[in-house]
Amino acid sequence: MIRQNKLKNKFFSKSFTLIIIVMLIIILASKIVINFINNLPSIQQLNNYIPNLSTKIYDKNDNLISEFFTERRILVSINEIPINLQNAFISVEDNDFFKHWGISIKGIIRATLRILLNGKIEGGGSTITQQLAKTIFLTREKTFPRKIKEILLTIQLEKKYSKYEILQFYINQIYFGSGAYGAQTASLVYFNKDIANLNLAECAMLAAIPKSPNYYNPFRNSKKALIRRNFVLSRMRKLGYITKEQEKEAFEVPLPIKEKIENVGDYFLELLRVILESKYGTNILFNAGLSIYTTLDMRAQVAAEKIIEVALTKFDESKFKTFNRAKQKFVKVQGALIAIDPKNGAIRAMVGGRSFRESQFNRAVQAKRQPGSSFKPFVYLAAIEDGLTPATIFNDEPMVFINEGGSWKLISRDITTIETIAEIMPEKDLINTNKVWVPVNYGKKYRGHVTLRTAIALSINICAIEAIMRVTPIKVIQIAKNLGITTPLINSFSLALGSSDVTLQEMVSAFSVFASDGIKFTPYIITKITDRYGKILEQNIPHHEEVLSPQTCFIITNMLKAVIEKGSGWQAKNLGRPCAGKTGTTNNSSDAWFIGYTPQLVAGVWIGYDDRSISLGSRSTGGVIACPVWTQFMKEVLDGEPILDFIQPENIELALINSNTGLLALNKTSDILLEAFKEGTVPKQYHDQTISDYKRQNLNLEKKEGF
Repeated sequence: MIRQNKLKNKFFSKSFTLIIIVMLIIILASKIVINFINNLPSIQQLNNYIPNLSTKIYDKNDNLISEFFTERRILVSINEIPINLQNAFISVEDNDFFKHWGISIKGIIRATLRILLNGKIEGGGSTITQQLAKTIFLTREKTFPRKIKEILLTIQLEKKYSKYEILQFYINQIYFGSGAYGAQTASLVYFNKDIANLNLAECAMLAAIPKSPNYYNPFRNSKKALIRRNFVLSRMRKLGYITKEQEKEAFEVPLPIKEKIENVGDYFLELLRVILESKYGTNILFNAGLSIYTTLDMRAQVAAEKIIEVALTKFDESKFKTFNRAKQKFVKVQGALIAIDPKNGAIRAMVGGRSFRESQFNRAVQAKRQPGSSFKPFVYLAAIEDGLTPATIFNDEPMVFINEGGSWKLISRDITTIETIAEIMPEKDLINTNKVWVPVNYGKKYRGHVTLRTAIALSINICAIEAIMRVTPIKVIQIAKNLGITTPLINSFSLALGSSDVTLQEMVSAFSVFASDGIKFTPYIITKITDRYGKILEQNIPHHEEVLSPQTCFIITNMLKAVIEKGSGWQAKNLGRPCAGKTGTTNNSSDAWFIGYTPQLVAGVWIGYDDRSISLGSRSTGGVIACPVWTQFMKEVLDGEPILDFIQPENIELALINSNTGLLALNKTSDILLEAFKEGTVPKQYHDQTISDYKRQNLNLEKKEGF
């Protein structure tokens, strides 16, 4: 009896101890669970959940051309997601999705067995709801605490949201490889179509990828992707979502083949990024789902990049032997192009170099180079505004300058003066360009008396220097600033030859004033920006001001047409429509330019080496290598556009001028000459000029009156 009591007491003692231990475990587990729950992210934030959305960039015709993103994603509603795609995900990820309460007991058992067999936590066994909870609220670490949090969040999600809401969140959230987040973006990346237009095989392919986005990426591993896609189709058939015939038909559909798509407009897009990132911040620019509408004309951009690359590749081939002979390392030549709409200042095309991947330096807007003779129109514009005319006579004869007190003094128009100077000046000063300056024309040719119009057409250096001496460099600098040149310019006679650095964008923008009848527009690349809901954040209205009269612009344009008709820009005649422009070549032929325009478009081309010490070659002038690039670009871009000429303003008339005297060529043969002028067969000694009073005979056009 005593023994039985002892056994009974011992039993109760052990039972009590066990109960205490169980209670402690329950209390401890409860505290752990409560602690987990208290530290769980609130699923309420899913009500206002805003996933990262890529920023869309559109061209001037509202066509999508690129995106800024950290996660490239486009949201779609469950109603926009094809039923085949929904069923494909359910078949391969969670076939009991509509039956369970968020947790799959079968899946947990399978995962537990893998843990016991392999001794570590592995993936698998998670429902779609669990995967959503993990993706949105948790990290991807494989630990028990994280798994417990995942289960608790899953239960809350299932309680709060419907199955279709959960499926919509999931399909919009997951990663599909190739930078695509969400099924809509993946559909565009892999099939170049909206999600609503996917066929059965394509739906199965998308559902196959998320298990391992890199491994099952059809662009990178087509064999494995095909096996996985067909497995998804088999699962759909087994679960009754599709028939055997549909499965067989889908098996025959080939996988998508990634087309090699070259990036277009990289320099333009990088400029856009720099402007907007400083304004909106990185997070908003890359993740807030903005829509940016730009001025870019993709037709013009594609043409610009193609033409630049073809021309420069051909130039490289011609220079390869030159580098070899000089035993120098071969260097690729660089180039830039920018095109602006003169009616509003919108930048339509921008090429900043050969390859953005190799060099992000944008030579269209960042590189400051000497413009050479392409700067001369600003000099002659200052002369026109100062009272000179296109018929003003210049003396194209040698000039000899010496430096006195920091400024140049013209001491002779006779080159032989150098011999006299040599007798009194040390030899080291004679070869010092800061002491003695003897400017020369291209080809060292001098023509005697020529009109201003001839001087600009033939790009005569001596005449440009004579013009800037008459009006002063300060006047030219002010003119250039009024037209949009913002880079500081040197106060020197050599400014007339384009010795002061500028950017290509500045030059093209300044020439745009001539094409727009005196209206200066501030160049811009953004027309409108909206947020993800379509609300306008900013809208740009072109800023403009009148800086020249239409009459003055027409005079300059008329002279720049002569550059093409009779001068260094003759290759632009191949455009086959009225145009005006100016070539430019710098000392040592380190830079070649052509800036030109039609009434519809202004464009500029620069070609050179980043290293200024490398010469393009003595015959590689702006007219020879830059002008043909400009011509081909304009020909492609303006193809199909109406052929327009520049409008002649009121108070402007055309007349014949004797190019030897600068006087009106009106005498007994005037009727014959006028008829020849109309037919385009005017004798060489006469040039059509712009004056207000055609009838005044023998008028010396150097006088300001008459314009």
